Amino acid sequence: MINDVSGGTADPGMASAVIEAGCPWILMHNRGSSATMQALAEYTDVVGEVADELSRRIDAALAAGVAAEQIVIDPGLGFAKRPPHNWELLAGIEHLTGLGFPVLIGASRKSFLGRLLADEQGNTRPVMQREDATTAITTYAALAGVWGVRVHDVRASADAALAAAAIGTAQAG
Repeated sequence: MINDVSGGTADPGMASAVIEAGCPWILMHNRGSSATMQALAEYTDVVGEVADELSRRIDAALAAGVAAEQIVIDPGLGFAKRPPHNWELLAGIEHLTGLGFPVLIGASRKSFLGRLLADEQGNTRPVMQREDATTAITTYAALAGVWGVRVHDVRASADAALAAAAIGTAQAG
């Protein structure tokens, strides 16, 4: 699996490498470089704009000869996104799953969770104390039909995904 945080924009040879390797290609949404991306975190409709930009990256990958079944998309939480953007993307996740490609969510321990969990003085929750919020995001993502999550504490998220799957099975049954 190739996890491309540039969504195919940083290396013109990436599509060829993906084709040659025959592996999945995670196309993550991002704007700019690590030095400029936060300045580019301006959206009128973050969900619509991210979906449109990912659609263009999907189209480019397909045009380059990458097989549709190799493509996984990632909204890039925290990459050219401010905390409210991350929450809006999660709330509108059906717009991304609706694109017809597997969706990967990478929220584990990110700063927007630390800000959510800040104490009364506004001090963000330390990184290692954000696992419960990460697990909540995993549960939400699983219930929303997300293909996968990128996490640090695998057991907690795997347990959450199994519980969510059991709920889904019971609903269907």
